[in-house]
Amino acid sequence: MRLDALLAERGLVRSRTAAVKLVQAGRVAVDGITAVKPSSPVRPDAMLAVEPDDDWVSRAAHKLVAALDAFEVDPAGRVALDVGASTGGFTQVLLERGASRVIALDVGHGQLDPRVASDRRVVVVEGMNARNLEPDGFRALDPRAAATSLVVADLSFISLRLVLPALADAVPADEHVLLVKPQFEVGRSGIREGIVHDPDLRDDAVMNVLWTAHDLGFGVAGVIASPILGTHGNHEFLVHLVRGGGTQPTEWRSRVTVLAANAVRGTTSVRGTTSVRGTTSVRGTMSARDRTGTDRNEETR
Repeated sequence: MRLDALLAERGLVRSRTAAVKLVQAGRVAVDGITAVKPSSPVRPDAMLAVEPDDDWVSRAAHKLVAALDAFEVDPAGRVALDVGASTGGFTQVLLERGASRVIALDVGHGQLDPRVASDRRVVVVEGMNARNLEPDGFRALDPRAAATSLVVADLSFISLRLVLPALADAVPADEHVLLVKPQFEVGRSGIREGIVHDPDLRDDAVMNVLWTAHDLGFGVAGVIASPILGTHGNHEFLVHLVRGGGTQPTEWRSRVTVLAANAVRGTTSVRGTTSVRGTTSVRGTMSARDRTGTDRNEETR
């Protein structure tokens, strides 16, 4: 029997549609293991567990909570920029953690949850592509924009590598906590049914972002696997970048490889080592693992 059907049959959810959303949110476990696909076949006598509702406006909040805790980043009293705010999961976490101001920026319109948008500390910026940010334009968004010291980002349908140059130039923040979504970093050839299955490509997705940040003056201070899967079951990662601080991406080579290969739900921060994997290219192009201080070839999306 399908998992979503069994959830509905047992009365654990209102409908199969609700079951699908719960599974995709990572809130259903089968025999103690978190389920990934609503259509997964399960035994009729399988032990099912559904996590209770929480107060976050989106499941993305759990990703940032894990990152802030693992990286020991404290938003209290700070002005922050949330890039790709969407419904406001990241913004809500920043507010709950005491941020004094959050500029919630998104290319879309009308997505921010009213519970977040109504907070007096939130500056809602809609219809703006972060890739087009410029210093004067950013400062004009809010009187306190020039004091921005933290950037968080959860972007879809665009590579972080295309957005980071604008963020580094326009936003004065020296600290970034970014969600890396391999499905938007590897190109269409690396995706099957919306998912990046190849651990080498997940590896490259993270390392290419780290090297792009390095080229812009940001060092790496932390990398973790997201505690929950992304849409359609993609494994995602969070990185902590510090302008003028942290270490070079080569220090994180082996750890990123481990995270990408295992793609587990753990949120333990990993510290870099000097181990560097070999130089085998993927899909016929030079990848991040080839980087030894010289420029690399990158396919832009």
